[in-house]
Amino acid sequence: MEQHSLEDIAAAPAERLGTLSWVGMEGIALPLRVAGQSIAGRASAGVSLDDPTARGIHMSRLYLALADLEARELSQSRVAEVLDAFLASHEGLARQAFLDLEGEALLRRPALISPLSGWKTYPFALRCRRDAEGLAVTLDLTVGYSSTCPCSAALARQLIQQAFDEDFTDVPVTREAVHAWLGSEQGILATPHSQRSQAHLSVRLADDLEALPLTALVERVEKALGTALQTAVKRVDEQAFALANGQNLMFCEDAARRLHHALRDQPGIEGFSLRVVHAESLHAHDAVARSQWNWQEA
Repeated sequence: MEQHSLEDIAAAPAERLGTLSWVGMEGIALPLRVAGQSIAGRASAGVSLDDPTARGIHMSRLYLALADLEARELSQSRVAEVLDAFLASHEGLARQAFLDLEGEALLRRPALISPLSGWKTYPFALRCRRDAEGLAVTLDLTVGYSSTCPCSAALARQLIQQAFDEDFTDVPVTREAVHAWLGSEQGILATPHSQRSQAHLSVRLADDLEALPLTALVERVEKALGTALQTAVKRVDEQAFALANGQNLMFCEDAARRLHHALRDQPGIEGFSLRVVHAESLHAHDAVARSQWNWQEA
């Protein structure tokens, strides 16, 4: 069969003239390597269409350029190389390139006391843009934790005090009697309500930062809050977790302030926006607090 050159319809002139801010693909399956682990990622790749007469871009060129990220540790320099390839393959058509990478980072986390450990996932997104002003990279990260309501804790303590007064009205208050009472169900008549909570971070990374600070951010956030969600535990770990919750009573405002101060001291960060969500066990709605520093939407 005689071979004929294949027509490139995208190279034909547009019927209606005009530029477009973003053209590309979303939801591309892409294996990524993050924090030393291979994960199933997703990519959204695009460029601006700045030639008003061009009908379209070359999407296959964007798709093929993503292969440079496979099986290699994700970093800003590698992302920059891919974005440069986007622009080089669209010379004369595009002046801006975009790449969003999403997935769930997989980190092994130790138990609080015992030698056990287990895996936790941390949803993240790396949002990257290359234009005439340079490279801009934002890391979005979600970290789960437990929070115990200070108001609920105070009300529970009050009920326990009242129960103590009633139970010891006509009983000698001895060390042995109080010790036995505290170990009974009556000694924990009421419990404060806790909630599984989340910290959602958007962090603007410094230009000269090579390695992604994902693990460092997770560790700083979990240390600041003190009540990270656990994986494999023994009873000694569960008891330590109960103690940590009792010593880290937090409204959503408290958690947001802790994280604000912790992130301002994190090297390699030029600005951030954060949002904490306490999924209330008392109410059907959530408690939310937001904060930001040196932040401007890209």
